[in-house]
Amino acid sequence: MKRGWWIGFLLCLSCITSFAQINTDRVMLMGRNALYYEDYVLSIQRFNMVINARPYLSEPYFFRGLAKFYLEDFSGAEADCSTSLSLNPYVSNTYQLRALCRINRKDYTGAVADYGKVLEQEPKNRSCWHNLVLCHIELEDYAAATSALDRMIRLWPHNAENYTMKAQVLIQQSDTTAALAMLDSALVCDAFDTRAWSMKSIISLAQGQYEQAETEIDKAIVQSPRQAGYYINRALARYHRNNLRGAMSDYDQALEIEPRNYLAHFNRALLRAQVGDDNRAIEDFNYVLSIEPDNMIALFNRALLLDNTGDYRGAIRDITSVIDEYPEFWTGYMQRAAIRRKIGDTYGAERDEFKVLKARMDKRTGNKDSVTPPHKTRKRSDRNIDDYASIVEADSDEPQNEYTSAYRGRVQNRQVELTPRPLYVLSYHHGENEVSRYMPYYRAVEALNTSHRISRTLYLTNNEPTLASTELQEHFDAITATTEHLRQATTSGADAATTAALYFARALDEYHVRDFDSAVRDLASAEELTPNDILVAMLMAQVRQRQMEVQTADADAASLTARLGASAALDELKRLTQIAPDMPYAWYNMGNIYFAQQDYTHAREAYTEALNRDPRFPDAYYNRGLAALLDGNLQSGLSDLSQAGEYGLYQAYNLIKRYSKEKR
Repeated sequence: MKRGWWIGFLLCLSCITSFAQINTDRVMLMGRNALYYEDYVLSIQRFNMVINARPYLSEPYFFRGLAKFYLEDFSGAEADCSTSLSLNPYVSNTYQLRALCRINRKDYTGAVADYGKVLEQEPKNRSCWHNLVLCHIELEDYAAATSALDRMIRLWPHNAENYTMKAQVLIQQSDTTAALAMLDSALVCDAFDTRAWSMKSIISLAQGQYEQAETEIDKAIVQSPRQAGYYINRALARYHRNNLRGAMSDYDQALEIEPRNYLAHFNRALLRAQVGDDNRAIEDFNYVLSIEPDNMIALFNRALLLDNTGDYRGAIRDITSVIDEYPEFWTGYMQRAAIRRKIGDTYGAERDEFKVLKARMDKRTGNKDSVTPPHKTRKRSDRNIDDYASIVEADSDEPQNEYTSAYRGRVQNRQVELTPRPLYVLSYHHGENEVSRYMPYYRAVEALNTSHRISRTLYLTNNEPTLASTELQEHFDAITATTEHLRQATTSGADAATTAALYFARALDEYHVRDFDSAVRDLASAEELTPNDILVAMLMAQVRQRQMEVQTADADAASLTARLGASAALDELKRLTQIAPDMPYAWYNMGNIYFAQQDYTHAREAYTEALNRDPRFPDAYYNRGLAALLDGNLQSGLSDLSQAGEYGLYQAYNLIKRYSKEKR
């Protein structure tokens, strides 16, 4: 009897433990879902719950640290990584994340130690070697950087980046001859290596070989036409070769890519002044002064232009500010004297002229040092007012260090330029509509809202905002309340439609808190009670698609998990198109799955079906245009993008301008 009681107790304890494990695993999955969709506050809350329940697990600390990393709380992220490593010191990803946190906190020594730990476990982890070298460079430990690079060259002798990084180290040690040899080795590995051509051009510019520098930058621009810095460097080479129009064209191109680029605005203003385009030169200097109001060189240049355009009082105001800052700037006195004579201020002009005359007399008697002649170019940090007409160069020509990271940028691994428009989903929340002339509509959604079967308005949207903690709590409270209503409905024997509506409502709230597994279970229950309900089928399809996105991010896109996730999402959408064949959003979302799989032919077919049902659907035109571009059909792609722009999706015009050049 006692033995049976004891066995029963152990079995009960085992069940409780098993239930707790299942529950925390579910919360962990919800946290990772939220992390994927950039709901960082929600994900942190979920990981906190797991940590409170099972503080001995290392994984939730890692993922909470990752969420803090995305929120740029690098100290908090580092602390979580350290806790995770104290629980499990054998996870290389955690060392890598902590190293990135330390890099962002300028703790390069700590980052070096972390990368050392990773390389003990993964001696051929190329991204870690890359970042380790950059940390040594930041610490100016060039011997260690060179040693690491030599190891990388032995491991990957045909990787051009290894040679360009070694060239960077040699440049910082002022060994340009050896650096050029390394860059030539990089180009042997990859004749189209943009970084190698760019670095060679920088060396050529420094050596005054402007024609050669321009040729080298041309090759870099062919490979990376969207780098503003390349156009600025080529403009400098062209300026030294007296090709002012070419230089100005390069500054125009740089500003099209980076509208806030200081060097491009300043230098374009100088060139516009040289060719007599005074009013537009003033606009550029106005922009420079909006960024740096105390930039006296820009202020004096603007004064000269205001003088040319007849704004004499504005010119005097600017020159006076410059003279207050540089009381021995004799050119400023002469210019102000000339302008004062134009407005009839003879007394003020004579005072300025007397100051200049006295300075010249002092110079003849040896009381003042001789004035250094102005330079053709100057560094940005150089504030010598006598160089006011000099073209500006960047303070450093060293390449910007770029640390490789699986965690850099957005959580999703999406293409930078050709990113499709998002899914259309059912949601209680919607951001501002980017296409003001397009209002997504489907009759079943409108019918649900007018029936008041749910307490809040449901929207069709492809712009879901990140929810605040108060909004998330509202959804958690709603789940609790709906669960109680379901219990009562089951007890009282409510009809199938009422019970199905409760399952649907709870699934909507579970979707918003990223509990996709629970949402699928509730929607399956709703489908059993009310088969072929359009909104239940649509919500099931969107939840499956969200699950697929997370699975694809966690695994390789070609993996079995990713393929199964995509297949499940496609099956739901195909079923939805049978239930609601006139719904454009089902076809559109199907197109997005094919797009993610790089199956651009089927993606275009799906978007075409969406447009057959709604010929004024801008997102479908946009995505079909992107699929056509990626499928090599430039003309069709540009035509669809033009249609998307016509219907209000104005970012399409940026792509049209960019890719129209390929037609020539």
